[in-house]
Amino acid sequence: MTAVDLSPHTTGGRTYWLLSDVWNIVRRGLTHYQRQPVNIAWQLGFPILSVLLYGYVFGSAMKVPGGGDYKDFLMPGMFVMTMAFGFINTATVVVYDSTKGVIDRFRSMPMASSAVVAGRGVTDLLVACAELAIMMLTALAMGWRPDGGLGFLAAFGLLLWLRFSLIWLGVWLGLIVPNPEAAGGLFAVAFPLTMISSIFVAPQLMPDWLGWVAAWNPHLLHGGGHP
Repeated sequence: MTAVDLSPHTTGGRTYWLLSDVWNIVRRGLTHYQRQPVNIAWQLGFPILSVLLYGYVFGSAMKVPGGGDYKDFLMPGMFVMTMAFGFINTATVVVYDSTKGVIDRFRSMPMASSAVVAGRGVTDLLVACAELAIMMLTALAMGWRPDGGLGFLAAFGLLLWLRFSLIWLGVWLGLIVPNPEAAGGLFAVAFPLTMISSIFVAPQLMPDWLGWVAAWNPHLLHGGGHP
């Protein structure tokens, strides 16, 4: 038998150790959730709370222009909003590691430098998959049914692609904001961008000037389902 050369000086060896480093970062992130369950409970519980509040509080009074079920109007927007807010969690974790010297410690170790951000990205995508699954199950329990058969799985793929792209925004912001409290303040910027859109209310139901802003807002590309 021929032994596989896993030396870091070979192409196969570099790939192996890169993947090993990425997995160690992912394992570290998941271990933090395990040891601090309140964080994962909040991150996964917020989508459930949002769907229930908006679905029942707004849904009890809202009439979709042209008819239809408000949940069909609401859920696409809720999926996108949850993925969009994810960059705040990424920024918070990155700035915490940066201010506590964790990233400097990684740099001093014999590991691939790209593994730090790649591992963070994989961890966040795994959490995003759990968020989407929990939201979908909650919406199904409320009576929402996706159209297009299994085509909605492709839509979920696009949602994860959106989350993946925003990971890098979160990493960048995490490296420039001064502390975790400032990273949490990013919510004040993201929240209006999602509210002033077609997620919860059709733009034609808003005042003319606000409806124009919501119709222009590219956040959902008018994916909220309004006629």
